[in-house]
Amino acid sequence: MINAAIFASGEGTNAENLFKYFANDARIKIKLVVTNRDDAGVIARAEKYKKNVQIVSKTALENYTEQLIEFLKVENIDLIILAGFLLKIPEAFIKAFPDKIINIHPSLLPKFGGKGMYGMNVHKAVIESKETESGITIHLVNEEYDKGKILLQAKCEVGANDTPETLSKKIRVLEFEYLPKAVEMFL
Repeated sequence: MINAAIFASGEGTNAENLFKYFANDARIKIKLVVTNRDDAGVIARAEKYKKNVQIVSKTALENYTEQLIEFLKVENIDLIILAGFLLKIPEAFIKAFPDKIINIHPSLLPKFGGKGMYGMNVHKAVIESKETESGITIHLVNEEYDKGKILLQAKCEVGANDTPETLSKKIRVLEFEYLPKAVEMFL
């Protein structure tokens, strides 16, 4: 069995979707949630599903990387899933978990990736660029922002009347459908 940790910074809807999807799957156990915000909605969602929660500030992530890696190894974590985690993963993590960190990004990479490209920033950029399609990319994490091996992409149409908010809703549907499938394929 693979033990997974979900890293999330926000409401945790993708994390909750993964809790439900893999609740009775013998191949994977989501053991814990790591968040960088003590007010993140993901905390209540994780507690509802009886998941261990660790709050790790940006400073702690940067300055105590080795201790956090050691904690994850003690917890026998084999896989890390970034589900809306807004901090850059330190290089030491990538070396400690090579090809074992999955990220979901709200655009069709390589377009609209990189530093600062998350959430509404991505959707605004897509619309301002007059793209006719957008989507999600689920990829492995490497040392460069949003440049890891692509595991799965799913597309949606960007309509002439779409706003960042309406595009965000379309992207959310894709995330809920495809993130669990990509993790399942990875297993």
